[in-house]
Amino acid sequence: MNEVAGIDQLADDLAQGRTTSRELVEKALANIDDMACRGGPVFLKVDGEQALSSADKMDDLRKAGRSPSRFAGVPFSAKDLFDLEGQVTTAGSVVLNDEAPAKHDCTAIARLKQQGFICLGRTNMTEFAYSGVGLNPHYGTPKSIWDRETGRIPGGSSAGAAVSVADGTCALAIGTDTGGSCRVPAAFNGLVGYKASLGRVPTDGVFPLARSFDTVGSLAKTVQCCATGDAVMAADWDGVIKERRLQGIRLGVPQSLVLDDVDDDVAMVFGTALTRLACNGAEIVDVEFKQLEQLPAINASGGIGAFEAFGVHKDLLEKSGDQYDRRVRKRILAGAHISGSDIAALNLKRQEMILQADQLMGELDAFIMPTCPHVPAAIHDLDEDDDYGRINLLALRNTFVGNFLNRCAISVPANETGEAPVGLMLMAPLGADQHLFSVAKAVEEIVSPHL
Repeated sequence: MNEVAGIDQLADDLAQGRTTSRELVEKALANIDDMACRGGPVFLKVDGEQALSSADKMDDLRKAGRSPSRFAGVPFSAKDLFDLEGQVTTAGSVVLNDEAPAKHDCTAIARLKQQGFICLGRTNMTEFAYSGVGLNPHYGTPKSIWDRETGRIPGGSSAGAAVSVADGTCALAIGTDTGGSCRVPAAFNGLVGYKASLGRVPTDGVFPLARSFDTVGSLAKTVQCCATGDAVMAADWDGVIKERRLQGIRLGVPQSLVLDDVDDDVAMVFGTALTRLACNGAEIVDVEFKQLEQLPAINASGGIGAFEAFGVHKDLLEKSGDQYDRRVRKRILAGAHISGSDIAALNLKRQEMILQADQLMGELDAFIMPTCPHVPAAIHDLDEDDDYGRINLLALRNTFVGNFLNRCAISVPANETGEAPVGLMLMAPLGADQHLFSVAKAVEEIVSPHL
């Protein structure tokens, strides 16, 4: 694995003349070529000439003292769900290949470019973002950074986004998170993955999955790098994380659902992390939240997500349904059998559980739990549909808690170097993003200072 410095270090190197944007982009492009041999099809489209041209422009602006920001010239990758001017947004599918190119960049990407960040290209993903494991039968599946010889699932749906950072191509990747699609691949690749509060980052120009849950997020090596990306895309804060001492931070561990069926590696890492946090001054509180046990039944038929996804895809399925990933098609079609009255009842239940979560978090800084109950499975373990369905639902189980309860959430790596990747997830109420970044940075210093 190639190492890439964090965003702040790259910005300092550019400012001090220790590197240039062209050098950063050239190195990234060379790594993309090598990465295809190591990690599989991480990028679906590489914008090499455009990235180099943008890099030269940023270098010239910096020399003239007119750099748009200190981050001008830092490369990033964009999930194949975002509109990029002049390109067709294919959403990891072949169904949209004949659609018209986007007339302009989506707002989230445009804001990054306005600050001088340079887009390297579009990263691979689960078709239409509807899976937590990251498989793609159309273009191939990127491999998790861990145990490349076996070939492990990268997590989804922002699969290529995570691997582009884990493999050292860029310091920042932009993904989406509807049920865990930033946090699951982050956990499976030893990264930090952020799910912003719903509505903070504009989703115009982002191909939708389920609008009640869709968010734009960042994946990076550190909490600070994710915060930088979040701040630029949301444009509602400066990205400077307020320092918090771990002493006095209260973290609640839900005792229902999220600790069920946790494998041995995850259980050991999670237990060790809680011990370290407690020894360094955090207060760990067991939280009884039995209503979480209702979530599997609530989603048994596909739930709100399937209903909204079917609304998005109904016409496309009638026209080109045979071209879909059959597993994705099956999940979307489940929404055809859900009625409006069913959704009204589910939304009432959702609001009840959101209020319960708010009450339980009244004196807590965050919920804390394993990001995923298991380490990344071998890709071949998902050959059978039943195994695929079981592993996919389990991968998304804990992360979807955050989407359903309308939380902001972040996953930070907690495993030792060289061990199976395990993420530690923190959740805070809607709108508490800056607070969550402060808590996450304090937690990160204890559970992943070596990564």
